[in-house]
Amino acid sequence: MFNQMSPDIAKITKFYNGLDKSVKDTKHGKKIKKNLDALSKPVATTTPIEIGTVAPEFSAPNPEGKMVSLKKSKGKVTIIDFWASWCKPCRQENPNMVALYKEFHAKGLNIVSVSLDEKADEWKKAIASDKLTWTHLSNLKDFEDPIALQYSVKLIPSIFIIDASGKVVAKDLRGAELKAKIAQLLG
Repeated sequence: MFNQMSPDIAKITKFYNGLDKSVKDTKHGKKIKKNLDALSKPVATTTPIEIGTVAPEFSAPNPEGKMVSLKKSKGKVTIIDFWASWCKPCRQENPNMVALYKEFHAKGLNIVSVSLDEKADEWKKAIASDKLTWTHLSNLKDFEDPIALQYSVKLIPSIFIIDASGKVVAKDLRGAELKAKIAQLLG
């Protein structure tokens, strides 16, 4: 139920509350509770990133453990893509991102994927399996990832489109809308 594009938190909470305590105390039960708490808690420490604002700087380890920063993308149209290997809608969107990258990378498009995975091996396996050839970063902290918190990401996939000057020009576009926006920015 969490892997829907817009999870129904009230419905998930109702089902969770109906579970026996012995189920709630299992590894999976605790994970559901953690996800519910994360989605329900207000993001008081950060302000949502609005269109027109400069994208906040960040850095995190890539799959090889080397620290990489958003500064590396400075001067390019960049998609910041929040995803995870376990997120079905994210994985379904990956072929579209691959096609977009192939079409526009030579014209100046950059993609920085920020994974909310917790297990490095699953993250790396998904990158290889989905043939994602751009920059990948992760602190392996699920929704407690500092970059996700900084960008007020509570659901994935979440996408931020940054222009060459570093400003956020669009959020959460997919498919034809995303392609049209990238073509316009690189146009």
